[in-house]
Amino acid sequence: MITVGLLWHSLSSGNLGVGALTESNIAIVRGVAESLGQRVRFIVLGSGSETLPALEAELAAAGHALENQRVRLFRASFREQVRRCDLVIDIGEGDSFADIYGFKRFFYYWLSKNIVCSLGKPLILAPQTIGPFDGAAARVLAKQVMARCRKVFARDNLSSDYLKQLGVTKNTGEAIDVAFRLPFQAKQFADNGKTRVGINVSGLLFNGGYTGGNQFGLSIDYPATIRRLIQHFQAQPEVEVHLVGHVIEPHMPSEDDYVRGVSLAQEFPGVIVAPVFTRPSEAKSYIAGLDFFTGARMHACIAAFSSAVPVVPMAYSRKFNGLFGTLGYNTIADCKADSDDVVCSKIAAGYTARQQLKEKVQDSLKRVEERLNRYEANLAQVLGAVIGK
Repeated sequence: MITVGLLWHSLSSGNLGVGALTESNIAIVRGVAESLGQRVRFIVLGSGSETLPALEAELAAAGHALENQRVRLFRASFREQVRRCDLVIDIGEGDSFADIYGFKRFFYYWLSKNIVCSLGKPLILAPQTIGPFDGAAARVLAKQVMARCRKVFARDNLSSDYLKQLGVTKNTGEAIDVAFRLPFQAKQFADNGKTRVGINVSGLLFNGGYTGGNQFGLSIDYPATIRRLIQHFQAQPEVEVHLVGHVIEPHMPSEDDYVRGVSLAQEFPGVIVAPVFTRPSEAKSYIAGLDFFTGARMHACIAAFSSAVPVVPMAYSRKFNGLFGTLGYNTIADCKADSDDVVCSKIAAGYTARQQLKEKVQDSLKRVEERLNRYEANLAQVLGAVIGK
């Protein structure tokens, strides 16, 4: 059995996007290892220590094992956990390596990468957004640690171009977000003759970001736009509206999608609020049973896209444009450039043309497969070298 450390992954985050990346990476590594005749002990190294009993049981039934360990970077325990690993894969507790969240957070993640490399363990940066590094010190440090990695994977064209600007090219590759591999079983809703439209309402955007003052510089009135969309779809007699939360944070109501969905359902009788999901694959399975989807949580949109549900993402950062643009899918409502009217009309038009959108999604999924195959091939090489030691 080989041991793979999943650094800055999480099975306990209320943001199901973070969990989706973790479950997906586990599925990918498991598949690669099994193709090599190996079983894996996964050690999830993140900010939480809770695990998913259902996932643990699934892995155990197939001969694998799962542990969850909280990272305490300045204690000996972190180094002890890393020493147990044959390989470490880092996804940055979300989906990016950048300094946009502040230098302190950047430095913490930079230091953890250096510790892994200093202990002689091969480190792979899983597909993620690379940059920006706006501070000069962060740029220097980022280049230094990425040069030490066995492989650095960008998940979109914009990140690849940024790596080239930094001069990091020798050990890089371009794949796509691993959440496209998240396992699911499409929910079978009762046949009531309705067309099911899913709307992911971001509690964070609804409240103006963490600051409450349009922190993300949206060009739209987000709450008003969401209400217009609900009204628009409820006016269509064939439509059943589902509000789907993808971040469930009861202790942080300003960020909680589910709480906002319940509130909106009181304003708009007849709207269905999706349940609180216990794991990312449950959320994806629910979304996969819908007929059309829109939302501002990127991994909720990826859940729709990767299960071939026609979707119009509501972009509020470059990661949307970079990711979906890389796949040749440009049907996006840009919440940082478009007006309320334009966003609503794009989403309404997407619903009307949902069959054509579905065909575009299916065509783009061929590119997803090619890119994930590339990532898996590189993992197979590294795992093969580890096994051969």
